[in-house]
Amino acid sequence: METVTHADVLARFGHALSDPTRARLLLALRAAAGYPAELADQLGVTRQNLSNHLACLRGCGLVVGVPEGRRTRYELADTRIRHALDDLLGLILAVDPQACPDAADQGCC
Repeated sequence: METVTHADVLARFGHALSDPTRARLLLALRAAAGYPAELADQLGVTRQNLSNHLACLRGCGLVVGVPEGRRTRYELADTRIRHALDDLLGLILAVDPQACPDAADQGCC
């Protein structure tokens, strides 16, 4: 395990949220811990795809797997992540599509 700087933490959090599936996965885990098969069904993705996203979120330090017999339950790594997501969801953003017209192509906005 490694300790990272504040800037690294924000970069990892931003990377996690930059993908719509990972963002939805974090929101699902914000609501409740879950098992991969159930989370895949809930999000409408394949189990392999979900496994890849869980690995990314584990690598970013945002999610942990808790072994339960032959299964693994996934949850947010720290309760403060839930609070951070709550705070982000409470933001109201004034989006200007003209400022970043190629947002989807460039990963911007």
